[in-house]
Amino acid sequence: MSATAVFSNQTARFAQFLESFSYEQIPAPVLAQTKDVIYDGIGALLAATSPKYDIGAVLQRLVRETGGPPESQVFGTALRTNCVTAALVNGAFGYYCDIESHHPGAIMHAIAVVGPAAFAVGERMHRSGRDVLAAIVVGIDAACRLSYALSGPALYARGFHPTCVAGTFGALAAAGRLFGLRGDSWLHALGLAGQETSGLLSWVDDPTEHSRPFSMGLAARHGVFAAHLASCGFGGPPAIFESKYALGQAFTGEWHADELFRDLGERFKIMEMYFKLYACCAFIHPALDGFMDILETERLDPGHIRRIHLRYPKDGYKVIDNNPLRSHCAQYVLALAAYRGYVDFHDIIHDRRSDPRIRSLSEKVEVIGDEETNQTYPDLYRSIIDVELDNGIRYSRDVMYPKGSPQNPVSRDVLDKKFARLTQNVLSPDRAQQIAARIARLEEIEDIGEFTKLLAL
Repeated sequence: MSATAVFSNQTARFAQFLESFSYEQIPAPVLAQTKDVIYDGIGALLAATSPKYDIGAVLQRLVRETGGPPESQVFGTALRTNCVTAALVNGAFGYYCDIESHHPGAIMHAIAVVGPAAFAVGERMHRSGRDVLAAIVVGIDAACRLSYALSGPALYARGFHPTCVAGTFGALAAAGRLFGLRGDSWLHALGLAGQETSGLLSWVDDPTEHSRPFSMGLAARHGVFAAHLASCGFGGPPAIFESKYALGQAFTGEWHADELFRDLGERFKIMEMYFKLYACCAFIHPALDGFMDILETERLDPGHIRRIHLRYPKDGYKVIDNNPLRSHCAQYVLALAAYRGYVDFHDIIHDRRSDPRIRSLSEKVEVIGDEETNQTYPDLYRSIIDVELDNGIRYSRDVMYPKGSPQNPVSRDVLDKKFARLTQNVLSPDRAQQIAARIARLEEIEDIGEFTKLLAL
């Protein structure tokens, strides 16, 4: 008797969606959004390969020393390797600069995980642009829905990053489609992904900023590896969502199946993605928008600020309150933005508190775990920022939706300028234009390798 007959359950129902969804079912607005998310994600990924960052040399050494068949491109380099290693390395690159799009409610950096998995396997299997686009839509949906089912805040509370844990299933969904999984192989693949998934938040204490993006690389790698194993006929737990030792029991003690299936195939999580304009933790972005608006509108001199109070949801504020990791430290990021006018990852890697102005202002920032803003967390990272000057005058902003969110969208021109800024050290303007043009017509490509060769440098 087949596993499908024995386990007619949530796992089988979800697997059926992963297998059966087709490119033709993607609505036009979803297709357009998917292309923008891919474009934005590739810009962030290629930025990480710049020689000014040390992670590129480290990961390229890994690829050279581990080898493997040259079936998939390591983006931003001349290297090719097996699809599993390519997914790992490109996933780490994809999240390194912390400026790719994300899904706030799922606390999910989906494109950094799902994109590398889809391109690595798509290239190995010589899949079309349509196949890769559908895989990314389904993969991002799977990753976000799994995070909701497990509860992102509950994962955080237990020291897990939702993008790594739930993102593994997004990578598996994309890779499984491109490997051509059918029937019971999907059940085994989901079970194997559950066996592999991991992702501790312990990277918050790592000043190298290597283990943070490594978590996303792991998710991409684990998803691809699980799909590859299943495609070879390897078995796995066929009911990972509801067996005796189910996924939810292991990671959070929670399981919200309704979040997995609500409007499945009709409402797409990729439409809820936020585009990031600052190279830092997404939790800080609403406060940054409010703070920058105060500085610009009121024409304030940061040197006259006496104190800054940032009220942030109490279930998430510890992530950004005096975090030793500068990319996740509201005190550092706000002070940096005040004097630099932007937040670039180069200024995250290199501590700018040697500037006494930045150091002084960062010491005036207090992050407060807040009950009121917590009521809409994690779907909204509502932030209330209050700035008091030396003369006692106070200014406040209450920000629900940061720039780049669906409710406060940015134009394509903003995305183009962001891509150009991120890739100026690794791409010629002509190559950048070629990449943008190919993404705009990705559905016309017969073999995705025609596109990924543009990302070989």
